[in-house]
Amino acid sequence: MKHYNFYWIILLLAFPVQIFAQGKPVQQKKRKYGFRPELVRGPYLQMATPQSMMLRWRTDEPDFSQVRYGTRPGQLDKISGDKRLVREHMVTLSGLKPNTRYYYLLEGAKDTLQGDSSNYFMTLPLTGDRELYRIGVFGDCGNNSTNQRSTRDQFEKYLGNNPLRAWILLGDNAYSFGKDNEYQSNFFNIYKDNLLKKAPLFPAPGNHDYHDEPYSATYAQESKEVAYYQNFSMPQEGESGGVPSHTAAFYSFDIGNVHFLSLDSHGTEDQNSRLFDTLGRQVQWVKKDLEANKNKEWVVAYWHHPPYSMGSHNSDTEDQMVKIRENFIQILERYGVDLILCGHSHSYERSALMQGHYGMEQTFDPKKHVVHAGGAMGKPANTYMKDAANKGTVYVLSGSAGQLGGSQTSFPHDAMVFSDVTHGGSCILEFEGNKLVSKWICADGVIRDQFIIQKPAK
Repeated sequence: MKHYNFYWIILLLAFPVQIFAQGKPVQQKKRKYGFRPELVRGPYLQMATPQSMMLRWRTDEPDFSQVRYGTRPGQLDKISGDKRLVREHMVTLSGLKPNTRYYYLLEGAKDTLQGDSSNYFMTLPLTGDRELYRIGVFGDCGNNSTNQRSTRDQFEKYLGNNPLRAWILLGDNAYSFGKDNEYQSNFFNIYKDNLLKKAPLFPAPGNHDYHDEPYSATYAQESKEVAYYQNFSMPQEGESGGVPSHTAAFYSFDIGNVHFLSLDSHGTEDQNSRLFDTLGRQVQWVKKDLEANKNKEWVVAYWHHPPYSMGSHNSDTEDQMVKIRENFIQILERYGVDLILCGHSHSYERSALMQGHYGMEQTFDPKKHVVHAGGAMGKPANTYMKDAANKGTVYVLSGSAGQLGGSQTSFPHDAMVFSDVTHGGSCILEFEGNKLVSKWICADGVIRDQFIIQKPAK
């Protein structure tokens, strides 16, 4: 017995960390001897409102969650957070001033994790305010390609020092299966140095975010197996404007005089209905939200699967795209939605101001379905005028911020007045009062498409 007792004493002295690796004393001992967690993800901005902003980040080991912030880079005189030891950090800064720039730094128990003059954000303007707002649009971005990085670089170059008020994702944000490690390498690592830490993000999911699985209860909305819902925080209770949806899968928000709806065209609601099921929970919420926001000057809706495309996906043969066109978009047109943004096809395709086309490509008739073909009173050809009745919608498919290429034999789609499957790129929307300018900024820096929607002066 003495021999075995001596043997165990030697093991305990030699390998204390391995034996007690699951206990808290080991973590405390590491901290006592100078262990410092490191930042491995973020910071990134979520749940933006005129008076608040959520900051999220991840550390490799549990740490405190603290944010110092203020309106001047050298005077971060406010602090928010807590001292729970976590790896996934979420801190909401509240009581902020609308439309104001704030600087911030992240603090752990031992160190400043990140924080210099490039760590800043702007709170959202008050609902209804009419200024110049720039919104970024990235579709099918997360594949860690040269095209993705070049698209990012040219977007940032175009933006320069101008503030980006928010950016939206059109789905397929991390290829190929939306796993957490793919989000890390193909999304968070790509955008961490600028966009993620400066502008709030409002995403929508695509099929690859659902593991690229077909309609299945296994991948129902908000499944714990889907990293998309673990990685992002959505204003599902109406925190950022709009009618509460009570689900992270679809939601709405306001930026000044612009109302946005982020929708889910792949997941299942209550393991039953989808976006094209007009009696389903999502569509019923869409109707309520649009009804409640009829007074907004601009309304933009976005999701993954496009109603019109002859790029890498065919809207005449693929079930989801066909049913969305046949059953759903007429609801948005009825409420005067100005702009619809989608991804999925790895191309750029854009319509004129149109309405009422819900059939196959061959049934599209410009004389019947185009509300305004562009140009008026000396305006450029790509200027679309909306009248007081607010009829007509421009459809934009921008799915080449990462993935690129592939087209059908009938490319381009007859409803599209501009199409490009050769170049990758992202969009920037510039709202100013009653005018919207949209630009497609390609990975080589060339703006290959630009259009304007003009509304009557208030």
